[in-house]
Amino acid sequence: MIEQTFSATRCRDTRKPREGECPGVCFYRCEVCGALFPVTRGLGMDAGNEAREIICCGKKAVRLLPLSQEKAGDSLAVTYRIAGGYNDNAVKVSWKAKIPEDNPEWIYLKTFTGGYLKYIAEGKRPPMVFALADTDAFAYCDEDPCLECVFRCKRGFILRAGIFGYGGKCTGPAQNCYRICIDFK
Repeated sequence: MIEQTFSATRCRDTRKPREGECPGVCFYRCEVCGALFPVTRGLGMDAGNEAREIICCGKKAVRLLPLSQEKAGDSLAVTYRIAGGYNDNAVKVSWKAKIPEDNPEWIYLKTFTGGYLKYIAEGKRPPMVFALADTDAFAYCDEDPCLECVFRCKRGFILRAGIFGYGGKCTGPAQNCYRICIDFK
């Protein structure tokens, strides 16, 4: 009999995690220094209008409102691929910008149990890899890359990308600069 090897990141759950167990996150940005503030808003409040007051540089930070990829226009195309199978589960995020100023500054991946925020260094080329572990790495099969079959192991994940230009300068109203929101369906 062949002995199976299990990685430390492999999910040992016997059922797919439920969507909506993780609190939603919204983002705020200081218009003076460009600081980004991810704020946990509580369970079931992803679409809520509850606002927080965050003060930075003596001014109230602006809440960033997401746009769908369709509404954001064609200046940036963001795609993802689920890879790795059982033992090395990951989400690879790629992007293609028409001009370098439209490259994302950061990418956030909301998962079943939390989220991952990664800043993209100037000159970084795609993909950005989000390694998954434990419950977030739940998979029905060992396909690499994922075929995104009818079981949709990652349904409920949300991918967000912020475009501001490097140095934190936004080319329009701050609340319109948070450009891409993709729901894994």
